[in-house]
Amino acid sequence: MNTTLKYYGSAILWALFILIICAVPLHDADKSGMFFPGFDKLVHCGLFFVLSVLYCVGSIRKWNTHNIRIEIAMKNTVVLISYGALIEVLQMRVFTWRSGDWNDLLADTIGACMGIFAVLLTSNAIHHEKS
Repeated sequence: MNTTLKYYGSAILWALFILIICAVPLHDADKSGMFFPGFDKLVHCGLFFVLSVLYCVGSIRKWNTHNIRIEIAMKNTVVLISYGALIEVLQMRVFTWRSGDWNDLLADTIGACMGIFAVLLTSNAIHHEKS
C-alpha cells in the first residue's frame, strides 16, 4: 500500500476530487448564465486529462523508466475509462440527484487519451533531446 501511495498518491487524491465533484448536487447551476452549452463535457475532459497525466507520471516513476511503454499506456487507458464508467454508473444509481450521461464518459475517455498522448509525446521528446 505504501508503494502505491508513493507513486500514485497524487493521482489517487485527484481521483477522489473528481468523485466528490461528480457527487455534489448542482441543482440549477447548469442553467445559470455563467456556463455555456457543453461546459460540463469540457470539465469532464479536463479533469480526466489531469488524472491521466498524474497516473502516467506515477507509472513512469513506479517502473523507473524515462518514458511510458505502450503496454502501460494501454493499461492506464483501461483503468481510466473504467473509472469514468464507474462514476457515471454511480451517478445513475447512487447519486440520484445527478444524471449519468454516456456523453460524459466519452468526454472522460477523450480527456484520458489526450493526457496519455501528451505524456507519451513529452516523455519521448525529453528522452530524444537527452540522447
